[in-house]
Amino acid sequence: MDYEKLAELLFPHITRTPEDYEAMYPPRQLPEGAKVTRLGPSPTGFIHLGNLYGAFVDERLAHQSGGVFYLRIEDTDDKRFVEGAVEIIINSLRFFGINFDEGATMDGDTGSYGDYTQSRRGEIYQCFAKKLVREGKAYPCFLTEEEIAEIRCKQEEMKLTPGIYCQFAKCRSLTYEQVEENIKAGKPYVVRLKSDGNMSLPEDQIKRIHVQDAIRGTLDMPANDQDTVILKATGIPTYHFAHVVDDHLMRTTHVVRGAEWLPSLPIHIELFEKLGWEPPVYCHTAQLMKLDEEGNKRKLSKRKDPELSLDYYRNQGYHPAAVREYLMTILNSNFEEWRIANPDADIDEFEFTTEKMSTSGALFDLNKLNDISKDVLLKISASDLYDFLKGWAAEFRPEIIHMFDDRAYLERILDIGRKEAKPRKDHIYAQQMVDNISYFFDDMFKIEDSFPAEVEAAGDTAAILRKYLETYDHSDDQETWFAKIRTIAQELGYAAKPKDYKKNPDQYKGHVGHVSTVIRVALMGRQQSPDVWEIQQILGEKRTRERLERFI
Repeated sequence: MDYEKLAELLFPHITRTPEDYEAMYPPRQLPEGAKVTRLGPSPTGFIHLGNLYGAFVDERLAHQSGGVFYLRIEDTDDKRFVEGAVEIIINSLRFFGINFDEGATMDGDTGSYGDYTQSRRGEIYQCFAKKLVREGKAYPCFLTEEEIAEIRCKQEEMKLTPGIYCQFAKCRSLTYEQVEENIKAGKPYVVRLKSDGNMSLPEDQIKRIHVQDAIRGTLDMPANDQDTVILKATGIPTYHFAHVVDDHLMRTTHVVRGAEWLPSLPIHIELFEKLGWEPPVYCHTAQLMKLDEEGNKRKLSKRKDPELSLDYYRNQGYHPAAVREYLMTILNSNFEEWRIANPDADIDEFEFTTEKMSTSGALFDLNKLNDISKDVLLKISASDLYDFLKGWAAEFRPEIIHMFDDRAYLERILDIGRKEAKPRKDHIYAQQMVDNISYFFDDMFKIEDSFPAEVEAAGDTAAILRKYLETYDHSDDQETWFAKIRTIAQELGYAAKPKDYKKNPDQYKGHVGHVSTVIRVALMGRQQSPDVWEIQQILGEKRTRERLERFI
């Protein structure tokens, strides 16, 4: 076979050489040890927690080392393409504080190693496919879907591994004349990698590869034995081929991806070898897992688990700093210990390492995220919380934007109990915060809880509120205010202290806590809330009186 002639037959329109592209994309001029990482999402309209999980690893590896982190849009699978998905990817990642040094942006590419969208790099892939054909390392395959199905059936009968290899790779042995004849006849074809093949070898002679994974250590695997498709019949590359070419030309040093790509690693290593390139350092992260109802670990599911989608966190209004803090706890096993020792340090001061990453399933726990979010939001000023909440509401809850008309009023609300010796940790995410403080706004106020059963049984609700209004003085300090409630309780037959009621329940209708809860429900619509006196100070005398009078 004249491979040079075959290459020209298949790719007559490709005039640039591999050397041309090597010159166009030279090695980057970076400090020694600097890492170049990339995020390569597919524009399917669904960006998930795994993307963000990997993006944090990419970003830390690059920026801690003085390197480069770039965004590449991997859209070679046109069947899965969703209009507007690129914008969703960029906006979602930006929301969570993922900032790229170069790559695809809303306004076009930035950086010298583009185009950063794979569908616009067709001639580059075909140039390197042409190189492999010229060197006898790839070949055109004219097998139809029906013929491949027949081969698969035969392999199943023979209990062999399915695929195109060895004697099943029928187009490997075609002559130049046969290839030319098929092309002239208009037969569609793909281009396959001509694998060195293990299938016909005894088990003890099977070629193996040894790859140093930055997370998992040395990986010992059988070498690739499949004649993998590298160019589809449309001329579009497969993911396997496109990412190898791009990672080389864009000078990627570290590839972070999920464990589901481990079975494909032998293909990628063989492609790097056949193209004569040094492969990047692969970092295969653990899959994100959760506990099911029986306490067993299972993989997070797009169908079953809404929390897999980044939209979930944006719609609920989780603060990016909280999500980042939580993800770091499952990314590096020593992060929580570092945080305890450095409670006020910027998270970027933590030295992230791949060696501290889990190799088994990384357990995702929404309850733990909520707990961490409480701690993170406690450190964010009321002013910054106001800005965050307003931005979230403008996008997801425009009907409540009136909450932000009085900045000083809302900031006082957001700061309730946060500056005490034992501060309240009420805030978790935007939707929950809005629900928590909704009673401060008349149009959102509603009665959610009933009055205490002890008071209802005695029929004292109106009497308590009437007496409270008669003695109410908005200028009372907290001690004077509560002393009046205790007096009302005693006058109506309630114990001044809960412990007195507990000791002698037959002597009282209830205790002072039941009386104060009546006031709380009338003012806030719920039995649990921060300090009533402080809430009244924020509500103001007029609104306080109006709400109490409503129940009399």
